[in-house]
Amino acid sequence: MSSKESKEPLISPYHSLSSFEMGRDDVHVTCTYGKISIWFGRQVPDVVVGEVLLGISKIDKSAVHELEVVCDFEEITDYESSGYVLVAYARADKGYRATFHVPFYSKKALFLLAGSITKELKDNDMMLDCYWTGDDSDIMKLYDEFSSIQDWDIKNVNYKDDVKEKHHDNQFSTNT
Repeated sequence: MSSKESKEPLISPYHSLSSFEMGRDDVHVTCTYGKISIWFGRQVPDVVVGEVLLGISKIDKSAVHELEVVCDFEEITDYESSGYVLVAYARADKGYRATFHVPFYSKKALFLLAGSITKELKDNDMMLDCYWTGDDSDIMKLYDEFSSIQDWDIKNVNYKDDVKEKHHDNQFSTNT
């Protein structure tokens, strides 16, 4: 019986997660409380790239990816009109170095991001970091969201050393 079919919880209710890793052969997602790191392999289908980005958006619309590009000054406006949020820019050797936040609440921005990911994947694997405010329950919601992706499974679960209070109180009480 796979973890998707069992009735037992996927994570321990008595420990806080340190990290939760999930994915398939061509995409690997590692979730922690502040960050979601995604490795996309060159063979990942475009539709799976989209499913991953939209899945994160469904669970935490406040998630962002920080992107730095060197471009002509006029292109900065193009990125902004596609939903990217300009954070900073400065003159560089070959134009302007612009830093954007790609907000996961903007489908338009995610569409542009997905396009740039699939373009990069033609030549190389790639890593993408997203920043979010997710906790244990959000990580499980994200896993549930991704479970509809073919061959998706849990890769690794790491817990913090501390034990949550509700279990701690009963486990360590003594009779004197």
